[in-house]
Amino acid sequence: MNDSWLKKNTFHYSEFTDISRLVEEKKKKNILISLCLPTLNEEKTIAKEIVIMKSELMTRHPLLDEIVVIDSGSKDNTLEIAKSFGADVYEASSILPNLEQFKGKGENLWKALYVTKGDIIVYIDADIKNIHHRFVYGLIAPLLLFDNIKYTKAFYDRPIAIGKSKIRPTGGGRVTELVIRPLFSLFFPELTQILQPLSGEYAGFREIFEKIPFPIGYGVETSMILDICEKWGLDVMAQVDLERRIHRNQDTKALGKMAFVILKTFFNRIEKLELIDLKKDIFSEMIQYNLVKDRIKPDKLEIECFERPPIETIPEYREKFNIG
Repeated sequence: MNDSWLKKNTFHYSEFTDISRLVEEKKKKNILISLCLPTLNEEKTIAKEIVIMKSELMTRHPLLDEIVVIDSGSKDNTLEIAKSFGADVYEASSILPNLEQFKGKGENLWKALYVTKGDIIVYIDADIKNIHHRFVYGLIAPLLLFDNIKYTKAFYDRPIAIGKSKIRPTGGGRVTELVIRPLFSLFFPELTQILQPLSGEYAGFREIFEKIPFPIGYGVETSMILDICEKWGLDVMAQVDLERRIHRNQDTKALGKMAFVILKTFFNRIEKLELIDLKKDIFSEMIQYNLVKDRIKPDKLEIECFERPPIETIPEYREKFNIG
């Protein structure tokens, strides 16, 4: 496998610390930039993310034009906190309400395209404990500075928080190393150069995002990479080393559910690409087991992997953005 993409399209955020230069490039190209934070019960971290991005990338350096929160139905104070710190806050269910309603991260990301105004959209997760504005400007920079790059992806060391203060380094994400990297190695070895395909931080031009489907759940990152690569090739993508990300840990059972959705999304994609021919339908039920009072009981979860079509096919979107 040729690793030329890895050498040519991999950056470190420290290459882009001159944010004034990025602002000048943005003005020169007459580009608007939107930051989207998809949320579900993120009251502990959402305020700090908004405060840092507003102060560093709107007040000090006018790189961002808006910060938009899209919420999946938080039961805590996420919405109230986000509003109080000046973000534009939407409940996902209120966006394009005439469509069938779904809940999931991919749903939030897809609907953000309708309510944001940016030519570039930056998506970052709302549970980052060591948030820093490099998570945003590091992803924006290659899009502004290199005409061929249309999509950027973060990678980083991902320590897992243990208790209140202890952390341990883990390298890449567990689902990445156990699920996605083996699949990419089998079917798309060139994509193994993307060091953390499941990272929740990425950015791209609207013209890319509006032309690809969005699975409503955890499969969205995998699907996005496969679709962008298939439509435009690997060279329109870049990855940026953000060094370190501390996030909320998930247990193995939760990661199993995530892996199930990603696997199903992956196989649906490669079947559409005619790389495999599945002889039967894939089941939608994730089956795990619990030990309850010395008895083993199945824990079944029906997971439908619905996906939204490219948003440019939605009449309301076409009208709002003057697509003929």
